[in-house]
Amino acid sequence: MTQAPTLDRTTIERIVRQIIAGNSAPAAAVASAPAAEPKLVVSISARHVHLTDEHVETLFGPGHTLTPMKDLYQDGFYAAEETVMVVGPRRRMLEKVRILGPTRDYSQVELAFTDAISLGIEAPVRASGKIAGTPGCVLVGPRGVVDLSEGVIRAERHVHMNNTDARFYGVANGDRVNLRIVSNGCTTTFEDLLVRADDVSKLEVHLDTDEGNACNLDAATEITLLKQEPCGCKAH
Repeated sequence: MTQAPTLDRTTIERIVRQIIAGNSAPAAAVASAPAAEPKLVVSISARHVHLTDEHVETLFGPGHTLTPMKDLYQDGFYAAEETVMVVGPRRRMLEKVRILGPTRDYSQVELAFTDAISLGIEAPVRASGKIAGTPGCVLVGPRGVVDLSEGVIRAERHVHMNNTDARFYGVANGDRVNLRIVSNGCTTTFEDLLVRADDVSKLEVHLDTDEGNACNLDAATEITLLKQEPCGCKAH
């Protein structure tokens, strides 16, 4: 019977190292693979109202709660069945402005620039919730009236994303990005979109109706979210 050759310790260690290196190679390749680009949705946010529970009851009656009509793209948010009339100075008004739910700790009216002109209100561009010092308006419902002392804004264009998407684009909550929309004859780049990143949001840009019409969003053939890069120019 032939006896198997004996391997010395140095040879055994070399073989083990080769096996370990061979097994770890696929894992390293997977780790270096680029992340898939997340799905980007761009939505036109038409004029709408956010209300407190108190104001819902004032406008629609004691004990009334909002009735969900249609889910929005972001989980947990919806367009309600209820609408209100928004009245500005000199009795200018917009009828049947949709309420979005759920209710909030403050009431807020979000308009496009042309809506604000129609109402005669100089609505500033603000991030949602930043209503201090903004103009007010009157809301009229079927059961009552709310006189808002502040809360009318033109919503600052922004992009919702979760923290995984934020890492993909190399940004963080509060940063700014650009949005390039390619459409025939209306190609537009919107700058300085506010990044609103958290753990749960879906990747979605919100533009108002004026912005959506300006770039002919419905006919867009290419939409790209771009990280803002530092200026490469040199001061002289």
